[in-house]
Amino acid sequence: MAELRVDLGDRSYPIFIGEELLTQAELLRPYIGSQLLVVTNETIQPLFADSLLESLQALGLDRVELLALPDGEAHKNLDTVNLVFDHLLQGRFNRKATLLALGGGVVGDMVGFAAACYQRGVNFIQVPTTLLSQVDSSVGGKTGVNHPLGKNMIGAFYQPQAVVIDLSVLKTLPRRELSAGLAEVIKYGLIYDAGFFEWLELNMARLMALDSEAMAYAIERSCAIKAEVVAKDEKEGGLRAILNLGHTFGHAIEAHQGYGDWLHGEAVAVGMLMAVDLSVRLGWLDASVYERTYSLLMAADLPLASPQGMGADDYMRYMSVDKKVLDSKLRLVLLKALGSAVVSDDFEPEALAACFERFCQ
Repeated sequence: MAELRVDLGDRSYPIFIGEELLTQAELLRPYIGSQLLVVTNETIQPLFADSLLESLQALGLDRVELLALPDGEAHKNLDTVNLVFDHLLQGRFNRKATLLALGGGVVGDMVGFAAACYQRGVNFIQVPTTLLSQVDSSVGGKTGVNHPLGKNMIGAFYQPQAVVIDLSVLKTLPRRELSAGLAEVIKYGLIYDAGFFEWLELNMARLMALDSEAMAYAIERSCAIKAEVVAKDEKEGGLRAILNLGHTFGHAIEAHQGYGDWLHGEAVAVGMLMAVDLSVRLGWLDASVYERTYSLLMAADLPLASPQGMGADDYMRYMSVDKKVLDSKLRLVLLKALGSAVVSDDFEPEALAACFERFCQ
């Protein structure tokens, strides 16, 4: 088992990465109060809830309960979070309660948001079950829900007590979800570590085949990069925004298509390619980086163009309400070099228009 640490002073927490960790609840005992509510979804419950609950119940807690939410990005909203509040209030859970999120990014984001709000804040633990949530959303304390006008526009920065990444759960992951998670893995190479990007070029076939050694390294390196960035800029005042490479374009795709039609990682893949394209157009980046990014995303079986029927006006409508818009100026995460990202509003409208034209065929 590997252990990383997100260094945030008195809010620091560990990330445990290993095989069969769902059956090793003793790892979590230092981070759980006297009451525990495990929140999952209807898809994950029959796969993993029983083994986790059996392990947790051996800890001798006063209460261990389970709540299964409806599955899917379409349910990432305040109505679903209210189901968590209903269960907590009806069960008279107090401030010593701990919430445990067992699921992908949707579950983790909603449970974290519920924990931040319930009685003005109770502890929570992330146990992510998809590759995307393991390498991205479970680490860093971003929680929240979607609004019809924008993705993740309602939420809070609220750090977990611990993150437990069980590599064995990926064996049940559908191939499409695997690819979506690999989009976020590729992101870390693009924005922060050119050497890791090169490693991914050499090992993508192993990752697509769920080679355990390769997957363990990819997850650990991704989490280490995110932990380092979050430790430097917890609430996205500067550096942390680079983690959103491709997300402004990608969130527009998700909102346009209706949340849940495209997976988050699929939309981000196209968004990253658009960001790389724009960086090349601005003269900041060698064109070879675009070709390499295109090839790597293709090897991960990810989409490479906008959804059919989505045009530049559609992008701009949703991008205008993106969280990175500042003083009415659209800011994008772009690349100065492979492994070096910046957040900038210094780009010509003509270059962005040409980017849209290329991807909106």
